[in-house]
Amino acid sequence: MSDTIAAIATPQAPSAIGILRLSGPSTLTVLERVFRAKNGRSVLEQTPRTMVLGDLLDSEGRVLDNVLCVFFPGPDSYTGEDGAELHCHGSPVVLDEGLRALFAAGARQARGGEFTQRAFLNGRMDLIQAEAVADLIDAETAEAARNAALQLTGSLSRLVDGIYNGVMELVSRFYAVVDYPDEDIGEHTREQMLDTLRRAENDLAELRATFSRGQLLKSGVPTVILGKPNAGKSSLLNALLGYDRAIVTDVAGTTRDTVEEKVRCDHVLLRLIDTAGIRSAENEVERLGVERSRAAARQASLALLVLDGSAPLNDEDEAAIEVATTVANLLVVVNKSDLPRRIDVGRLADRFDNVMSLSAKTGEGVAALTDAIAALYPAGVDTPGRLLTNARQADAVSRALSAVQSARAALRIGMTPDVVLTDAEAALAALGELNGKSVREDLVSTIFSRFCVGK
Repeated sequence: MSDTIAAIATPQAPSAIGILRLSGPSTLTVLERVFRAKNGRSVLEQTPRTMVLGDLLDSEGRVLDNVLCVFFPGPDSYTGEDGAELHCHGSPVVLDEGLRALFAAGARQARGGEFTQRAFLNGRMDLIQAEAVADLIDAETAEAARNAALQLTGSLSRLVDGIYNGVMELVSRFYAVVDYPDEDIGEHTREQMLDTLRRAENDLAELRATFSRGQLLKSGVPTVILGKPNAGKSSLLNALLGYDRAIVTDVAGTTRDTVEEKVRCDHVLLRLIDTAGIRSAENEVERLGVERSRAAARQASLALLVLDGSAPLNDEDEAAIEVATTVANLLVVVNKSDLPRRIDVGRLADRFDNVMSLSAKTGEGVAALTDAIAALYPAGVDTPGRLLTNARQADAVSRALSAVQSARAALRIGMTPDVVLTDAEAALAALGELNGKSVREDLVSTIFSRFCVGK
């Protein structure tokens, strides 16, 4: 990290403000070449962490923009090294030219996530906090943003550190026993070790159980819209989205493939999947569409079963019901309430817990449906900021949990200290991967390569 990096830290679109970002040992040298303060003082003479008005110069020394510049001296900066930001007018052309000027002054283009990677390598944050930065940027609901923000402040890291430190203390005790075999583990000490492992096991089991919730929070609830052809599935998709995403006609079988979109229902993010109507296919294309509908149902957490309220139930409805009832959560939507009702809603209420009537065409009842969906996934969590949100974290926790369980079992049945020590060290290694204490360099590079440039 002996070089200085630069990047555009805001989206490349016309806006009020655009930000150029710098980090590295030559930050001040680069700024001296591209920034001229209105107060006449050099960059070195400016007060750190204070916005200074001045001119941004292009690579040929010409005034490019009137900007605000702020310098962050290390190690108390985001990356842990000298850094700076230039707040420009948000013209993509200005930002591009400003970036070229920074390169000409000695900086190089930052790679994706390199600013946050430097923060991790310089000890400004651990790996869990670094991944929370990406989650915060990608958050699509307020609840997801709150969880990521709390993780960024160390909520999950403190829990993991507590488990890690407890197991580390146990390991150090066992090393003493291995090095000095004449010193037996007393019964009191053995019970203390078992208690440490029991608490670690409980904490890890609870943490692993948050992964499914964290996935729904981060990526949205996979929601499949099922029903027979022409029941109004695509109309319901359009009504929930608020615009015409799917083609809607009176011709049955218009939808031949799955159509996916995201929509927020209050605090809940749904990954909506509109599907082909469930029925005996009339041709190969429709058969493939029906099979994709069934596949989408197998992967869904919520099913919206759309029934045509203007017609009695038939065999095609029953076929759709059979598929929908395999999904964990089910809402039955009786559509076309704007037409004379011919379906027996009372019998449906006897068969299903959640039955709602609406008109996807007029929008009547759609708000009640979104309220019902939100009620299935209540806002707030018991442990905010402590949800696992990616498969890497969940895998590390699972391996740590398995190792702790093995160590506890070995200690309980009186296995030799070296056996317990092997399992306890495996738990430490997995926890070290989780928070970055002992993570491989190639894994670190892979994690940060998924970040956007400028962060």
